[in-house]
Amino acid sequence: MKWKKLKKTLGPGILFASTAIGVSHLVQSTRAGANYGFALLGMIIITNILKFPFFEYAVRYANATGESLIEGYKKLGKPVLWIYFLITIASMFFVTAAVSIVTAGFMDNLFGLSSLWPSFKLFPVVLVFLVSTGALITGKFSVLDGLIKTIGILLFVSTIIVFILTLINGPIDHINNFTPLNVFDDVGILFIIALMGWMPTALDMSCWTSLWVVEKIKSTNYHPTLKENLFDFNLGYWVAAFLSICFVTMGAFLIFGTGNVLPKDSVGFASSVIDLYTSTIGDWSYLIIAIAAFSIMLGTSIGVFDGYSRVLQHSSEILFLSNDNKHSKRVYIISLIILAIGSFSITAFFMGEFKNLIDLATTISFLIAPLVAIANLKLVDKKYIGKAYAPKPLMKFVSYLGIAFLTGFALFYVYIKFIK
Repeated sequence: MKWKKLKKTLGPGILFASTAIGVSHLVQSTRAGANYGFALLGMIIITNILKFPFFEYAVRYANATGESLIEGYKKLGKPVLWIYFLITIASMFFVTAAVSIVTAGFMDNLFGLSSLWPSFKLFPVVLVFLVSTGALITGKFSVLDGLIKTIGILLFVSTIIVFILTLINGPIDHINNFTPLNVFDDVGILFIIALMGWMPTALDMSCWTSLWVVEKIKSTNYHPTLKENLFDFNLGYWVAAFLSICFVTMGAFLIFGTGNVLPKDSVGFASSVIDLYTSTIGDWSYLIIAIAAFSIMLGTSIGVFDGYSRVLQHSSEILFLSNDNKHSKRVYIISLIILAIGSFSITAFFMGEFKNLIDLATTISFLIAPLVAIANLKLVDKKYIGKAYAPKPLMKFVSYLGIAFLTGFALFYVYIKFIK
């Protein structure tokens, strides 16, 4: 019976992990290792730890109340929901565009789509948008849930293999007169902030996690215990956190100090990441790794489209439709279309500036993180979820540290970028 219940519970945590592993790991963590070696490893570990409570609170709140954080934000006051709605609008097009262009790079690397239509450089991106929106247009959570589980396991296993083999083989020799980049100059600090923005993923994604927990309960007609839901989420979160360390290690061992530079275009970058795997495992593994990498990015893309569309749907129903659920599917599809059109416009504008778009999207996510963190902490007060569901004092202490950490770096970014 325990295994049967666990199967009904597993899903949102794995979906979280698979969505997180995309850009933050394949791109940002690899860049961190390739450019700075292990200099940023401690920052990555600290960020994963200090962000954890605010994601966990989303699961805790959804399990205790049977509703998402969006309904919770309304309980804090309608202005709070309006703020969340507006910062979602301000960030969602950039984030979705960043994920889509990376996905298109891995798709192009695997299928060679650019050669099919050389004059239309956006062809792979168009396909990513069509596949992602098409997979969700039915609004069936079970399709996304089942797809992500398979994809996530495939990339997890292959990444662990490469990580172990990389440790066994050791780092590649550095070139003569190698001078590492300065992690403490303005460029380094700005990259750190961008890296933390999606480590292990954007903090506003905590709202998606609560939506996925609620949707899982509806789709299975089973309401798990808090312990069961937290087991699912903790598994997904800490797997994602560990894999970020794996990608930093691969970048540090296989690229840092060699004189090689990661390409600035998405296709070239995708090819370089896959080369990290094949150079370690062997050329025979290319097709397996290419399929796994593309699949996880496609899963991330679908997850991002779904997450933002659900946020727009639920927020719009509360703010504009008096929480009328009669037209939920229609509102979801409209939200999906708006997201696709706006994100594609951003993608077209930033085409050829792959890294700039990634850093912009991740930085925006980091700057809004303190607001989301404060709201999530307020919602797990016992007056909202009951004493039995409230977090322990240690978790709250880590939360206060996390808020101070996120706020401090956000203010530091503003100082460097606009005042210094």
